[in-house]
Amino acid sequence: MNQITRLASVLRFLSEGSYQHGVGKDFDAPMAQSTFSGILKSTLAVLQARLCPHWVNLNMTDEEKQKAKRHFYTKYRLPGVILCVDGTHIKIVSPKEDIFLFYNRKGFFSINAMIICDSEMRIRYVNAEFPGCNHDSHIWNVSSARSFCERKYLEGERNCLLLGDAGYALEPWLMTPFRSPQLGSPESVYNKAHSKARNIVERTIGVLKSRFRCLFGARELHYEPSKVSQIVNVAAALHNICLHYRVIDDVPEYVPEPLSLSEAHETAATSTNEAASQIRQSILMTLL
Repeated sequence: MNQITRLASVLRFLSEGSYQHGVGKDFDAPMAQSTFSGILKSTLAVLQARLCPHWVNLNMTDEEKQKAKRHFYTKYRLPGVILCVDGTHIKIVSPKEDIFLFYNRKGFFSINAMIICDSEMRIRYVNAEFPGCNHDSHIWNVSSARSFCERKYLEGERNCLLLGDAGYALEPWLMTPFRSPQLGSPESVYNKAHSKARNIVERTIGVLKSRFRCLFGARELHYEPSKVSQIVNVAAALHNICLHYRVIDDVPEYVPEPLSLSEAHETAATSTNEAASQIRQSILMTLL
Protein backbone atom coordinates (compact mmCIF):
# COMPACT_ATOMS: atom_id res chain seq x y z
CA MET A 1 0.00 0.00 0.00
CA ASN A 2 1.49 3.35 -1.02
CA GLN A 3 2.00 6.31 1.30
CA ILE A 4 -0.65 8.47 -0.39
CA THR A 5 -3.32 5.86 0.29
CA ARG A 6 -2.21 5.59 3.91
CA LEU A 7 -2.33 9.36 4.37
CA ALA A 8 -5.69 9.66 2.60
CA SER A 9 -7.26 7.04 4.85
CA VAL A 10 -6.05 8.85 8.00
CA LEU A 11 -7.24 12.24 6.75
CA ARG A 12 -10.63 10.79 5.97
CA PHE A 13 -10.89 9.32 9.45
CA LEU A 14 -10.01 12.67 11.03
CA SER A 15 -12.48 14.63 8.95
CA GLU A 16 -15.33 12.13 8.80
CA GLY A 17 -15.66 11.40 12.48
CA SER A 18 -16.74 7.83 11.93
CA TYR A 19 -15.03 4.82 13.39
CA GLN A 20 -12.26 2.91 11.65
CA HIS A 21 -14.72 0.48 10.11
CA GLY A 22 -15.99 3.21 7.77
CA VAL A 23 -12.51 3.88 6.46
CA GLY A 24 -11.79 0.20 6.08
CA LYS A 25 -14.78 -0.19 3.73
CA ASP A 26 -13.87 2.86 1.65
CA PHE A 27 -13.97 2.12 -2.09
CA ASP A 28 -10.85 4.14 -2.94
CA ALA A 29 -8.79 2.92 0.01
CA PRO A 30 -10.10 -0.51 0.96
CA MET A 31 -8.39 -2.13 3.93
CA ALA A 32 -9.21 -4.18 6.97
CA GLN A 33 -9.99 -2.42 10.21
CA SER A 34 -6.95 -3.98 11.86
CA THR A 35 -4.75 -2.77 9.01
CA PHE A 36 -6.03 0.77 9.34
CA SER A 37 -5.47 0.69 13.10
CA GLY A 38 -1.75 0.16 12.52
CA ILE A 39 -1.66 2.78 9.78
CA LEU A 40 -3.35 5.33 12.04
CA LYS A 41 -0.83 4.76 14.81
CA SER A 42 2.25 5.15 12.61
CA THR A 43 0.87 8.02 10.53
CA LEU A 44 -0.20 10.09 13.54
CA ALA A 45 3.30 9.79 14.98
CA VAL A 46 4.86 11.00 11.74
CA LEU A 47 2.39 13.86 11.26
CA GLN A 48 2.83 15.04 14.84
CA ALA A 49 6.62 15.00 14.56
CA ARG A 50 6.73 16.68 11.14
CA LEU A 51 3.81 19.12 11.17
CA CYS A 52 3.23 20.31 14.74
CA PRO A 53 6.60 22.00 15.42
CA HIS A 54 6.33 24.01 12.20
CA TRP A 55 2.63 24.82 12.01
CA VAL A 56 1.72 25.26 15.72
CA ASN A 57 4.08 27.77 17.28
CA LEU A 58 3.75 30.53 19.87
CA ASN A 59 6.58 32.56 18.37
CA MET A 60 5.19 35.45 16.32
CA THR A 61 7.03 37.88 14.11
CA ASP A 62 6.81 41.60 14.84
CA GLU A 63 4.61 41.97 11.77
CA GLU A 64 2.21 39.26 13.01
CA LYS A 65 2.02 40.88 16.44
CA GLN A 66 1.26 44.31 14.98
CA LYS A 67 -1.41 42.82 12.72
CA ALA A 68 -3.08 41.11 15.68
CA LYS A 69 -2.93 44.28 17.78
CA ARG A 70 -4.55 46.30 14.99
CA HIS A 71 -7.33 43.72 14.72
CA PHE A 72 -8.23 43.70 18.41
CA TYR A 73 -7.90 47.46 18.81
CA THR A 74 -9.77 48.40 15.64
CA LYS A 75 -12.69 46.05 16.33
CA TYR A 76 -12.86 46.07 20.12
CA ARG A 77 -10.65 48.99 21.28
CA LEU A 78 -8.50 46.65 23.35
CA PRO A 79 -4.82 47.66 23.05
CA GLY A 80 -1.93 45.19 23.10
CA VAL A 81 -3.95 41.99 22.61
CA ILE A 82 -2.43 39.39 20.28
CA LEU A 83 -3.83 36.00 21.44
CA CYS A 84 -6.81 34.36 23.14
CA VAL A 85 -6.93 31.19 25.26
CA ASP A 86 -9.66 28.71 26.16
CA GLY A 87 -10.18 25.04 26.93
CA THR A 88 -12.39 22.45 25.27
CA HIS A 89 -13.33 18.90 26.19
CA ILE A 90 -12.62 16.07 23.73
CA LYS A 91 -14.97 13.19 24.46
CA ILE A 92 -13.39 9.75 24.92
CA VAL A 93 -14.51 6.30 26.06
CA SER A 94 -13.76 5.24 29.61
CA PRO A 95 -9.98 4.70 29.83
CA LYS A 96 -8.45 1.55 31.25
CA GLU A 97 -6.47 3.37 33.96
CA ASP A 98 -7.19 6.30 36.28
CA ILE A 99 -10.83 6.41 35.22
CA PHE A 100 -11.82 9.01 37.82
CA LEU A 101 -9.29 11.52 36.45
CA PHE A 102 -10.95 11.60 33.03
CA TYR A 103 -14.53 12.06 34.28
CA ASN A 104 -15.29 15.76 33.89
CA ARG A 105 -17.78 18.15 35.49
CA LYS A 106 -20.12 17.76 32.51
CA GLY A 107 -20.63 14.07 33.22
CA PHE A 108 -18.55 12.27 30.60
CA PHE A 109 -14.98 11.09 30.04
CA SER A 110 -12.73 13.53 28.23
CA ILE A 111 -9.40 15.15 27.56
CA ASN A 112 -9.35 18.86 28.42
CA ALA A 113 -7.45 20.52 25.59
CA MET A 114 -6.15 24.08 25.92
CA ILE A 115 -6.17 26.13 22.71
CA ILE A 116 -4.47 29.48 22.08
CA CYS A 117 -5.27 31.28 18.82
CA ASP A 118 -4.43 34.57 17.13
CA SER A 119 -6.64 37.12 15.37
CA GLU A 120 -6.81 34.99 12.20
CA MET A 121 -8.06 31.88 14.04
CA ARG A 122 -4.67 30.27 13.65
CA ILE A 123 -3.89 27.89 16.51
CA ARG A 124 -0.65 29.00 18.12
CA TYR A 125 -0.58 26.48 20.96
CA VAL A 126 -2.40 23.28 21.89
CA ASN A 127 -2.09 21.17 25.02
CA ALA A 128 -4.18 18.00 25.00
CA GLU A 129 -2.33 16.05 27.67
CA PHE A 130 -4.60 16.57 30.68
CA PRO A 131 -7.56 14.43 31.81
CA GLY A 132 -11.02 15.99 31.82
CA CYS A 133 -11.16 16.55 35.58
CA ASN A 134 -8.50 19.26 35.34
CA HIS A 135 -9.65 22.88 35.38
CA ASP A 136 -8.64 25.22 32.58
CA SER A 137 -6.67 27.36 35.01
CA HIS A 138 -4.58 24.41 36.22
CA ILE A 139 -3.67 23.42 32.68
CA TRP A 140 -2.64 27.01 31.96
CA ASN A 141 -0.62 27.34 35.17
CA VAL A 142 1.56 24.30 34.44
CA SER A 143 1.79 24.79 30.67
CA SER A 144 4.83 25.76 28.65
CA ALA A 145 2.67 28.53 27.16
CA ARG A 146 2.45 30.32 30.51
CA SER A 147 6.19 29.92 31.03
CA PHE A 148 6.74 31.35 27.54
CA CYS A 149 4.55 34.40 28.27
CA GLU A 150 6.11 34.96 31.68
CA ARG A 151 9.61 34.79 30.20
CA LYS A 152 8.71 37.30 27.49
CA TYR A 153 7.27 39.62 30.13
CA LEU A 154 10.37 39.41 32.31
CA GLU A 155 12.51 40.11 29.25
CA GLY A 156 10.70 43.41 28.85
CA GLU A 157 7.84 42.61 26.45
CA ARG A 158 5.02 44.56 28.08
CA ASN A 159 2.47 45.14 25.36
CA CYS A 160 1.63 41.64 24.12
CA LEU A 161 -1.42 40.29 25.95
CA LEU A 162 -3.68 37.26 25.94
CA LEU A 163 -7.40 37.25 26.72
CA GLY A 164 -8.90 34.51 28.89
CA ASP A 165 -12.27 34.00 30.53
CA ALA A 166 -13.06 34.21 34.23
CA GLY A 167 -11.77 30.69 34.79
CA TYR A 168 -8.21 31.99 34.52
CA ALA A 169 -6.26 34.12 36.97
CA LEU A 170 -5.43 37.72 36.07
CA GLU A 171 -1.73 38.09 35.23
CA PRO A 172 0.35 40.87 33.63
CA TRP A 173 0.27 38.95 30.33
CA LEU A 174 -3.26 37.50 30.65
CA MET A 175 -6.29 39.77 30.87
CA THR A 176 -9.52 38.41 32.36
CA PRO A 177 -12.96 39.97 33.02
CA PHE A 178 -13.92 41.91 36.14
CA ARG A 179 -16.03 40.02 38.65
CA SER A 180 -19.73 40.97 38.89
CA PRO A 181 -19.54 44.56 37.62
CA GLN A 182 -22.53 46.86 37.90
CA LEU A 183 -24.55 47.28 34.73
CA GLY A 184 -23.39 50.35 32.82
CA SER A 185 -20.18 50.72 34.81
CA PRO A 186 -16.77 51.09 33.11
CA GLU A 187 -15.98 47.54 34.24
CA SER A 188 -19.06 46.17 32.48
CA VAL A 189 -18.09 48.05 29.30
CA TYR A 190 -14.65 46.43 29.51
CA ASN A 191 -16.19 42.98 30.11
CA LYS A 192 -18.42 43.34 27.07
CA ALA A 193 -15.50 44.29 24.81
CA HIS A 194 -13.40 41.52 26.35
CA SER A 195 -16.10 38.92 25.72
CA LYS A 196 -16.58 39.95 22.10
CA ALA A 197 -12.85 39.91 21.41
CA ARG A 198 -12.28 36.57 23.15
CA ASN A 199 -15.05 34.95 21.14
CA ILE A 200 -12.52 34.29 18.38
CA VAL A 201 -10.97 31.41 20.32
CA GLU A 202 -14.40 29.85 20.81
CA ARG A 203 -15.04 30.16 17.09
CA THR A 204 -11.61 28.65 16.38
CA ILE A 205 -12.45 25.64 18.54
CA GLY A 206 -15.79 25.32 16.76
CA VAL A 207 -14.17 25.39 13.32
CA LEU A 208 -11.54 22.87 14.43
CA LYS A 209 -14.18 20.43 15.67
CA SER A 210 -16.41 20.97 12.65
CA ARG A 211 -13.52 20.49 10.24
CA PHE A 212 -12.29 17.36 12.03
CA ARG A 213 -15.47 15.60 13.08
CA CYS A 214 -13.60 12.97 15.06
CA LEU A 215 -13.23 15.67 17.76
CA PHE A 216 -16.92 16.51 17.84
CA GLY A 217 -18.82 15.57 20.98
CA ALA A 218 -21.47 13.50 19.18
CA ARG A 219 -19.11 10.50 19.29
CA GLU A 220 -16.37 9.66 21.73
CA LEU A 221 -12.93 8.66 20.55
CA HIS A 222 -12.22 4.97 21.17
CA TYR A 223 -8.53 5.35 21.91
CA GLU A 224 -6.20 5.60 24.85
CA PRO A 225 -5.61 9.19 26.04
CA SER A 226 -2.09 9.41 24.59
CA LYS A 227 -3.40 8.69 21.09
CA VAL A 228 -6.26 11.16 21.56
CA SER A 229 -3.64 13.77 22.40
CA GLN A 230 -1.86 12.97 19.13
CA ILE A 231 -5.11 13.29 17.19
CA VAL A 232 -5.82 16.73 18.67
CA ASN A 233 -2.28 17.94 17.98
CA VAL A 234 -2.34 16.76 14.38
CA ALA A 235 -5.82 18.22 13.82
CA ALA A 236 -4.57 21.61 15.08
CA ALA A 237 -1.65 21.56 12.66
CA LEU A 238 -3.89 20.53 9.76
CA HIS A 239 -6.34 23.29 10.69
CA ASN A 240 -3.52 25.84 10.34
CA ILE A 241 -2.51 24.33 7.01
CA CYS A 242 -6.09 24.72 5.78
CA LEU A 243 -6.02 28.39 6.80
CA HIS A 244 -2.65 28.94 5.12
CA TYR A 245 -3.84 27.47 1.83
CA ARG A 246 -7.31 29.04 2.18
CA VAL A 247 -9.24 25.80 2.12
CA ILE A 248 -12.93 26.66 2.15
CA ASP A 249 -15.11 24.52 4.41
CA ASP A 250 -18.84 24.67 5.01
CA VAL A 251 -18.69 24.71 8.80
CA PRO A 252 -21.66 25.67 11.00
CA GLU A 253 -21.60 28.56 13.44
CA TYR A 254 -20.28 27.47 16.81
CA VAL A 255 -22.27 28.35 19.92
CA PRO A 256 -20.04 28.02 23.01
CA GLU A 257 -21.35 26.69 26.29
CA PRO A 258 -21.64 29.34 29.02
CA LEU A 259 -19.39 29.01 32.06
CA SER A 260 -21.03 27.62 35.14
CA LEU A 261 -21.09 30.01 38.08
CA SER A 262 -18.67 27.88 40.09
CA GLU A 263 -16.25 27.59 37.17
CA ALA A 264 -16.27 31.32 36.46
CA HIS A 265 -15.49 32.23 40.06
CA GLU A 266 -13.25 29.34 41.04
CA THR A 267 -9.94 31.08 40.44
CA ALA A 268 -10.97 34.73 40.22
CA ALA A 269 -10.59 35.30 43.96
CA THR A 270 -6.86 34.60 43.79
CA SER A 271 -6.31 36.14 40.40
CA THR A 272 -4.84 39.58 40.91
CA ASN A 273 -1.49 41.14 41.41
CA GLU A 274 -0.68 44.81 41.29
CA ALA A 275 0.96 44.89 37.87
CA ALA A 276 -1.84 42.90 36.20
CA SER A 277 -4.53 45.04 37.81
CA GLN A 278 -2.85 48.23 36.61
CA ILE A 279 -2.62 46.89 33.06
CA ARG A 280 -6.29 45.92 33.06
CA GLN A 281 -7.26 49.28 34.50
CA SER A 282 -5.31 51.12 31.81
CA ILE A 283 -7.12 49.11 29.14
CA LEU A 284 -10.44 49.98 30.77
CA MET A 285 -9.58 53.69 30.58
CA THR A 286 -9.13 53.47 26.79
CA LEU A 287 -12.78 52.38 26.51
CA LEU A 288 -14.19 55.45 28.29
